[in-house]
Amino acid sequence: MTGPFVTRSMTVDDIATGVRLCRLSHWNQMEEDWATFLELSPNGCRVIEIDRTVAGTVATLRFAEQFSWVAMVLVDPAMRGRGIGTALLLEALGLLKNEKCVRLDATQFGERIYRAQGFREEYRLNRLVAQGHAKHFRANGDSCTPMGSDDLKDVFRLDRRVYGADRSALLRSFFRRAPEYAWIRKTGSSLAGYIFGRHGYNHEQLGPIVSDAEETAMELVSCCMARHQTTSFVIDVPANNLQWNQRLQNFGFALERSFVRMYYGSRVETEEVRSQFAIAGPEFG
Repeated sequence: MTGPFVTRSMTVDDIATGVRLCRLSHWNQMEEDWATFLELSPNGCRVIEIDRTVAGTVATLRFAEQFSWVAMVLVDPAMRGRGIGTALLLEALGLLKNEKCVRLDATQFGERIYRAQGFREEYRLNRLVAQGHAKHFRANGDSCTPMGSDDLKDVFRLDRRVYGADRSALLRSFFRRAPEYAWIRKTGSSLAGYIFGRHGYNHEQLGPIVSDAEETAMELVSCCMARHQTTSFVIDVPANNLQWNQRLQNFGFALERSFVRMYYGSRVETEEVRSQFAIAGPEFG
């Protein structure tokens, strides 16, 4: 294939191709994740074609006035080395040119591309995997309860404070797709923390997990995992929380790889990393 790049909007007809590129790159995303991007950002997803064959993808999300997100920068392995990844990133930055801050979570391979375009590091993330170790987790009585639709208002309020932006539409999608992984912990009538999850190809994804206390975060993980004894889970956590990383590893999680959260433009300081015990995943922030 030697023709020039052709960039166009991604449509629902491209989801199967997006899933194929995920499988070729051994990524965890499912068809539902692509559908979420197209639902929440219908004009913010692009593909690059060479000779009418999709060679790469990119997706963007806007979190109101706070910042925007770049994700799913995927290039067909057979077409790498032609500058497609850089072209996809520049396309995303063009879509978000009026945004004051653009953020993403970079793989080790992608980090050099983003740095070359002016992205800077915020903080590091670790991906931990627990495969067949859920037996180590025990639900602690009634400390946590399944999340219900009536709880979402309080969850969204706490999430906005910690994440620094409104991502209620995204969390509502997670709740709809995998309600069995959505739990809350209350102290009296006040919400102390919550956990979401979603289905993945290689592993089930836990996160986000938000709480002001590590013990609450562990109770939420335990309540969720204790009910899925044979399931393989992945969780992405801030690397600088050494105690939390070690605690998860003591319960059977193992470090798989690391990411780096990066920003372009003006850095936002609204995120409370100390209360975020797991992110939603590198594709969603």
